Amino acid sequence: MTTLVSKYTLTNVKQGARKRGGRLRKTAEERREEILEAAISEFSARGLRGGSVEELAARVGVSQPYVYRLFGTKKELFLATTGRVCDRVQEAFRQAAEADSENVLRAMGRSYDASLLRREDMLMLLQGFAAADDPEVREAVGERYAGLWRFVQDTSGASDEEVWHFFASGMLLTIDAAIGLMPRLGKAGG
Repeated sequence: MTTLVSKYTLTNVKQGARKRGGRLRKTAEERREEILEAAISEFSARGLRGGSVEELAARVGVSQPYVYRLFGTKKELFLATTGRVCDRVQEAFRQAAEADSENVLRAMGRSYDASLLRREDMLMLLQGFAAADDPEVREAVGERYAGLWRFVQDTSGASDEEVWHFFASGMLLTIDAAIGLMPRLGKAGG
């Protein structure tokens, strides 16, 4: 809808976005989301040290300084990306628990599957572990993983031993997603 007000024409545009050069500009939050998704692709393949902020910025269509303005440092972007993946895993667990309240732990285990979570997400978890030689990364990733453990245990009511086996199986599924272990063994995955 366009309205003529004095000599200026005002056009209704999606809230938060502005029109520039005939294109809709995205909000900072929309750009942040795009950058996080591109960062999952970049860091899951190349890790913290090998990942290129310049390449992911180009993929999203923003400048490298803009990425740094939103996230501060490459490490902070990496940690935000790792956090995003942990949030996805926890959300998958939460939905599974709600869907099958009779066998919560089993339902959560079924939700952690390459067909439900992207392979990139699983590889991002591995990259978080691999970068844990950095004390800040070790602390942040360790806290997120401990949070997942507590969530699973609190939600399922499972014993320490059951949760231990749950996460051991999840690690095997993560490794399978990375290297295709089950097909190499002639077995069905998960």
